[in-house]
Amino acid sequence: MNRRARIGLAALAAITVAATAAGCGLGPGKGTGDVTLTVTRAFGQSRVGTVTRASVPGSETVMRMLERSFRVQTRYGGGFVESIDGQSGNPNRLDWFYYINGIEAPIGAAGTAVHHGDRIWWDLHDWSATNSVPAVVGSFPEPFLHGIGGRRLPTTVECTPDATAACATVAGAIGRSGAPVARQLFGTGSGSDSLNVLVGPWRELHTVIAGALIEKGPAASGVYARFSAGGSTLQLLDPRGRVVRTLGAGAGLVAATATRSSKPTWLITGTDATGVRSAAAALSTTRLADRFALAVTPTGDLPVPLQAGR
Repeated sequence: MNRRARIGLAALAAITVAATAAGCGLGPGKGTGDVTLTVTRAFGQSRVGTVTRASVPGSETVMRMLERSFRVQTRYGGGFVESIDGQSGNPNRLDWFYYINGIEAPIGAAGTAVHHGDRIWWDLHDWSATNSVPAVVGSFPEPFLHGIGGRRLPTTVECTPDATAACATVAGAIGRSGAPVARQLFGTGSGSDSLNVLVGPWRELHTVIAGALIEKGPAASGVYARFSAGGSTLQLLDPRGRVVRTLGAGAGLVAATATRSSKPTWLITGTDATGVRSAAAALSTTRLADRFALAVTPTGDLPVPLQAGR
């Protein structure tokens, strides 16, 4: 069964759930606000449009907000987005995906409620290398500020002993956003009901679950980058999962990933201490905006995946 067929079945299920809930008397509630909806294409590298709503109805879903804000064509009974403002997917592995607070949505947009402060992001991209990118960094300071499903989670920054300065930079950036954050030594563990940020060189971070996923490639992690040569080089991949550029000393990476059963883990890492510090300094709304992941070099930032020719 191809991706479109699977999504169609999931969308119909989400619509059924939403209709059942409405029939049980869960009608419009109090309402909420400060919700941003962004639409991009090509892994965030081309912006279609963005809107911010100071207030939204209590019954608002991601699909309703999208349809209020853009021209939308759907399939499968209104549960699958076919095009937004004339930008369409196609059978050649090009489709729309959406994320809430930097986390890939598990169900169709028609069955997903909007919560206060949500950052909703739709992107049209090639899914040849993977049909799932579980977490992205381009909605920073989410998910740390407003969390998941309207519930803010504790954030723990775990740092290797040789990343003290970078650790302070990362914790400061998250803390200034308004999200409470705790710091601890790498390997201490933070529990399953929290958001974890790992800071340190790749030679140390690759041993954790999130690191192992990235080493397996985008099909496992959704991250279009991987380290090689014991962590001393960083390979950047294109949307098809092919290596198009290799970085050496001073290269950093800001990325996020997750398993099906875990909360997202962010990794602020690099080929060496300089790369880790550079990646930590990139933790800002301006530099991470609309990025699935971000590679940092001594000469500038590179969005990941990397388009050929960059």
